[in-house]
Amino acid sequence: MSGLVLKLAPNERVLINGAVIENGDRRSKIAIRTPNARVLRLKDAIHPDRAITPVARACYIAQLILSGDARPDEGRGQLRLAIAQLAQVFDTAAAQAALRDAAASVEDDAIYPALRRLRELLPLEEQLLQARRQ
Repeated sequence: MSGLVLKLAPNERVLINGAVIENGDRRSKIAIRTPNARVLRLKDAIHPDRAITPVARACYIAQLILSGDARPDEGRGQLRLAIAQLAQVFDTAAAQAALRDAAASVEDDAIYPALRRLRELLPLEEQLLQARRQ
């Protein structure tokens, strides 16, 4: 994650290499210069109890890699499998593009961009689940 720039809202929290850092009362930017630093915005984090759908589980796997709570190689393998499974379910062009981008990001070891693209699928997944319940 060399050269990562975080733009933080007032009082926003971020996990960097296991330490929770909270921004002050003003917007700020933090440049992370250390390669391979483990960074996770806590506003993007999914609580384990909420990782109950396929997309949420994929996001949670990415989150575990970013936080350092999963071995990177093992986590990337699980994330690749989760993305491949999601690609068999989501059939819209936008969803397929998000999954292709997420898969490419995982291959480039860019887990945060993969997480961002996967999170885009959460509302679509919720719509599909709601339609199925009706």
